Amino acid sequence: MQNSITTSLFAVLVVLIQSSQVSQAQTATVQASSQETAAEVDRLLTELLQAEGAKIAPVANDEDFLRRVTLDLAGVVPSPKDVTLFGLNAQESKRSQMIDSLLASDDFGTLWGSYWRDVVFSRATEQRARLVQGKFEAWLVEQFNENRPWDEITRALITATGVVQETGETGLIFAHTGQPEELAAEISRIFMGIQMSCANCHDHPTDSWKRVDFHQLAAFLPRITVRREEPNVPTSFAVRSLDSNSRRGRRQFDADRLLEMFDRNRDGALVKNEVRGPLAERFDQLLQNLDADKNKKLSKTELSSIGQMANNNPGAGAMEYYMPNLNDPASKGTLTQPVFFVPEVRGPELREDADDLTRRHALVDYITSPSNPWFAKAFVNRIWAEMLGEGFYMPIDDMGPERVAMFEEVLDVLAAGFVENDYNVKWVFRTIANTQAYQRSLQLQDEADYVPPFASASPTRLRADQIYQSLGQVLGTPGGLQESAGRFRQAGMARRGGLDRRKQLFDQTFGVDPSTPKEDILGNVPQGLFMMNSPLLEQMIRGTGDTKLARILQDQPDNQDALSELYLLVLSREPTEKELKINTDYVSGVGDRTEAFEDIMWSLLNSTEFLSKR
Repeated sequence: MQNSITTSLFAVLVVLIQSSQVSQAQTATVQASSQETAAEVDRLLTELLQAEGAKIAPVANDEDFLRRVTLDLAGVVPSPKDVTLFGLNAQESKRSQMIDSLLASDDFGTLWGSYWRDVVFSRATEQRARLVQGKFEAWLVEQFNENRPWDEITRALITATGVVQETGETGLIFAHTGQPEELAAEISRIFMGIQMSCANCHDHPTDSWKRVDFHQLAAFLPRITVRREEPNVPTSFAVRSLDSNSRRGRRQFDADRLLEMFDRNRDGALVKNEVRGPLAERFDQLLQNLDADKNKKLSKTELSSIGQMANNNPGAGAMEYYMPNLNDPASKGTLTQPVFFVPEVRGPELREDADDLTRRHALVDYITSPSNPWFAKAFVNRIWAEMLGEGFYMPIDDMGPERVAMFEEVLDVLAAGFVENDYNVKWVFRTIANTQAYQRSLQLQDEADYVPPFASASPTRLRADQIYQSLGQVLGTPGGLQESAGRFRQAGMARRGGLDRRKQLFDQTFGVDPSTPKEDILGNVPQGLFMMNSPLLEQMIRGTGDTKLARILQDQPDNQDALSELYLLVLSREPTEKELKINTDYVSGVGDRTEAFEDIMWSLLNSTEFLSKR
């Protein structure tokens, strides 16, 4: 018996070792693919930039690279210790090692989960969407930290069902109350970078998409319902599939039955004094909306439209999808079957009686198909723009066959690698971060000269999450921003779908739609007032008590040493000789060392350099 148990345990151990070896081999293959693709991107981009006569900036120094990559992959500035150790590391591969380390940290999922939360909820049409933001974000954080492939994340979001406060992936559908038109526009924009919303009412004015293309896309989605399952529980919303036997679907309205009940003079129409009950209460409103010939009566044809009106409520669902008739809005419209609008894509043939999830899974099959060029390009273009400040297509969510990409050959290489690596999300970040294009330094430009994108680094303003986490890193006193950030990361809070209230308020002040071009993201008055006058920040930059500044002043009696520590803490770099002279002169002039250093720290936190990625 003991030998049998020993043999079984040995067999399990062998399987585990073999699985580990396979996993390590797969990781090595992905990393090699990243390095090879990064090198090809740099070769192509260098050739294209040189052909334009561009002056290409050199690679950034270690301090600037470390700050940039830590903000992009972990959402926070590096600590002074990290800056020092990285500078002392003499290994040639230290940058790729740092990239891998940051991608393996939980901070990666935290940062990019919040980013995609904003992509989805910045344009939510459901006012109650905030009910599920916390759960949705926690779900996204888990997906990114587990490196779930992008096509699988896409499938989960589009085919989700369940109670919204328990099932994070229902967030996209709930954000638009399951409305087919809204979902069609957002699914196209988010997952393919294509703006289809214009085609809701007319053929697209600048693209080849027709109105019927948009409504055939929406026809994949009518059988979704978003309903409150417990009438007395305001938060009990759920995303469900509608089928032919569902009581929650589109209500059938019987005009003949109404006439039989209320048409006293049998003239085939109803007037107000013939009806009673709820119909009498709403009769004037119905006349206003449905009385096409303005004869103060509702005919059988006009009465049939009541059912259509009753079921136009968001989230009601419908067994079939009808493209609205713009010339006769009260009519039922044209029955429309689901057809995917990208001509290159081949996918499953759908039966007209296909149920909701069959339709939605078919839609995902079309979207994520390797033959759909826009799925991979949209993700790569968005991440490249976020990391380098500008995308190949701008705006990042307005791509399409009629649009012209900058350096399209480079985008094609990255998109092809993304597909070949099975939509591995971290592969994209690893590849981009390893390029010289990403690691280039800033360089001064003559305003009169045209400078092609990606010839040098572009400074961009930090997102709300990056500012928030960085303030916590820099100030980090008990009860401060760091504690708030830490509470949000706790698994228990994430499971409950909660959000730190202080962080929510900060996001309201500093947050923007992530799809906004970087050059359009500027500071505003409320943000400036917060950074300059916040009692919380004022308390945390004091040079006395239990603050980081107080500890620096205590540990570094020499002013130049203290300034070096302070610059490393706030800006992740040593001060220049000019900055040392200006600041030491200021300390001498003020006379009170503590007060002077509080002023210096305040000015550094309010500097463009702290609030930007350089």
